Amino acid sequence: MNFIKKIQENIFRHELFESPKGIPSGRRRIVVGVSGGPDSVCLLDVLVELKEKYDLKLIIAHVNYGLRGKDSALDEKLVNDLAKKYSLPIEILKQKKSIHSEEKLRDVRYKFFEQVRKKYHANRIAVAHNLNDQAETVLLRILRGTGLRGLGAIKFKNNNIIRPLLDVPRKEILAYSRKNNLAWRIDKTNLGLDFTRNKIRNKLLPHIERNFNRNIQEVLYKLSQSVAADYDFINRFAGEWLVTNKTLEVSVLKKLHPAIRCEVLRQAIEKLNPNLRDIESVHIAEILKVLKSSKGKRQKITLKGLKIERRGDKLTITKA
Repeated sequence: MNFIKKIQENIFRHELFESPKGIPSGRRRIVVGVSGGPDSVCLLDVLVELKEKYDLKLIIAHVNYGLRGKDSALDEKLVNDLAKKYSLPIEILKQKKSIHSEEKLRDVRYKFFEQVRKKYHANRIAVAHNLNDQAETVLLRILRGTGLRGLGAIKFKNNNIIRPLLDVPRKEILAYSRKNNLAWRIDKTNLGLDFTRNKIRNKLLPHIERNFNRNIQEVLYKLSQSVAADYDFINRFAGEWLVTNKTLEVSVLKKLHPAIRCEVLRQAIEKLNPNLRDIESVHIAEILKVLKSSKGKRQKITLKGLKIERRGDKLTITKA
């Protein structure tokens, strides 16, 4: 399939350009996160190519973390040049405080993208995650320990974030970029072994490809899609159950399938603590112990700033 048509198929199948709730319909405004690397440069070029067809207004957003000295400055220059080439507005964040945590860098990036989205009243934020990124993420989460939710990994659409290239292998992105004479920058820190993700990308996955399965990245991607579909069913069922059952009755919770029960508890917790990255299966297991306990007296546990209390047949979750 033609590269552009493949992206159009993703846009259609996953409704990537549909306006989120609360965003007026009409001309679609898309913030495009561009680092200067081959993936994001390719994404920008593809969206420019599709601009007229979908009536898009594109805004470039770039974060200069300042971690690589001259290289960071050259990345910023390239992205500025792209904005001029395509005649697009650009917003740049120059991060003054040095950050070396992958998660914190990600938080800074997405917080800035959201600020730009609100400034321009944009519908979506487009980022350039691809099939290889998905494979790395799935493997990373397996190594750290995860459930269905984690194995689903990166999604084509998550709230305001869209990922049109998610099922595209990096080799196809590079082939498209070379064919269209696109200029990009290589972040040399991605070639090292400093971060866990780099070790997976540059050491573990190549080892598996050489010795076990040369198609491991496609296998991991397909696993993520299959698991995501299963988890979506559990997630929706649990959400509908919570709408119907305003109070958490222990006797009713015990009748639920274990997978649904755990998801109900996760969603109940998420209402008070949206940062579920801090809530692990071990914490859910602690709550399940309270549910299964035959002790008649009042029981209470605290975790991650929350108080979980059982009084008779009623379970309550409140901020500690």
